[in-house]
Amino acid sequence: MQEQPFISLVENPKLRIAAFLFLLMAMFLATLDNQIVSTALPTIVGEFGQMERFGWVASAYLLATCAVMPLYGKLGDLIGRKYVLMTAITIFLIGSLTCGLAISMNTLIAARVLQGFGGGGLMVSIFALNADLFSPRERPKYQSYASLVIMTSGALGPILGGTMTDAFGWRSIFLINLPLGLIVLIGLFMLMPNRKPNRTPTIDFAGTILLAISVTGIVLWSDSSQIFGSMTAPGSFTVLAISCVCILLWIRVERHAREPIIPLLLLAHPTVALLIAISITSGAVAIGMVNYFALFLQSVFGLAPASAGLFFIPVTTGIVVGSLTSGRLMSASGRYKPYAILGLSLSTFCFIMLSVFGRSETPLFFIAVLMGLQGIGIGLGQQVPVLGVQNAARGGDIGAATGTVTLSRMIGAATAISIYGALLGKSLDAAGSIPGVGPVSDLKPVALGQLGESAHAIAVSAYESAFANVFFFAALTAGLGLVAALVVKSSELGYSQAKSGKAGA
Repeated sequence: MQEQPFISLVENPKLRIAAFLFLLMAMFLATLDNQIVSTALPTIVGEFGQMERFGWVASAYLLATCAVMPLYGKLGDLIGRKYVLMTAITIFLIGSLTCGLAISMNTLIAARVLQGFGGGGLMVSIFALNADLFSPRERPKYQSYASLVIMTSGALGPILGGTMTDAFGWRSIFLINLPLGLIVLIGLFMLMPNRKPNRTPTIDFAGTILLAISVTGIVLWSDSSQIFGSMTAPGSFTVLAISCVCILLWIRVERHAREPIIPLLLLAHPTVALLIAISITSGAVAIGMVNYFALFLQSVFGLAPASAGLFFIPVTTGIVVGSLTSGRLMSASGRYKPYAILGLSLSTFCFIMLSVFGRSETPLFFIAVLMGLQGIGIGLGQQVPVLGVQNAARGGDIGAATGTVTLSRMIGAATAISIYGALLGKSLDAAGSIPGVGPVSDLKPVALGQLGESAHAIAVSAYESAFANVFFFAALTAGLGLVAALVVKSSELGYSQAKSGKAGA
């Protein structure tokens, strides 16, 4: 089939929207699969055993996704994003089939790695293709819809995972990707043109391998509390040291590479560097805090898991409102800096309030309002790093820029999850033991309600103090992002698509 010129798609609004809908469908598959497995894990462990590898079913996907994001972004810049995306979808579907046919926990974890290699390409390629389909001024509006897809998949994932596991078995949560993915592949092949850059494809293999090892090391180190027992254990420092050495080697290699996986000039651009800092902190306070909100509500307020889940309604609603509002306002004004400032200001304020008032005597309505405001803050600013970096990069490096900023958000989330966990564990360890009960750190939320009145008060007080530390650290993290947002240069989004060209910023 002969490729239709890119300009014909740009000038045909119906074709653009149809292609965009297929991109959203592909994004839904990639983001849903990171959530849908959570409620199926107990059933999987019941069949395969090996409880000690429980967490790796999810972590393997995240690790593989992070490792390949920069590579896919660069490949899209070099050879065109259409077939790079279709390759990512194909790898994702092969991984899904392999997951569905897994015969042991080890084969399932390996299949999740393969699936993650495809999922990472899906996320980066889709955001980069938005830059091909829509001008910088139009882009915020359409990326707000992509944000809604991410939020929807996050909300539906656990529900679909549990329902499908009960009705059809856990393998169905992976096999359902096959017919949906094939529909997306056909739609993209028919509708999406391949915008071929005017540059000779040269793959930076050395830079790719060193960057993948560096990213893998950082993500492993961030999860070292689970792997090595502590983030300061000898094994943790070894992983971190290897990652640091690989980063230094990567910088040296990139300086001489003809087509570096991530152009150093891009990272040296002050606007890009600040936007990456915003992306890291945003990932930390948005994605990284989700599981801890649920634990906070259950341990401090004694809510059942289902009741705690209801408090995510204001968070999700806030994200939707913030994302749609900022998307339309950014499209109208062309300014993105104010929404980063406003979003991170709200996050900083909410976490300070939670660190002070996150106690059992505080009305739950007040907690729900704070969580709703935090959702609005996330929604207002979550598009800013991608839009800003794409706007600062030249057309030839949009894929590399998108991959870098998407990766930075995931690293921020993964690192924050572990730091929050370490702070929580250390605070609970410091609380000591309850006479006749045992260490506070050994008590699960469900066991708190079964304690006597005095023991319950001691345990809840320990959790209140522990979460005050966690929320204060989150406030500091959001505050650092706010400083970066205040300092970043104010730029205006343009009206025309970026043209393919040589790397630069």
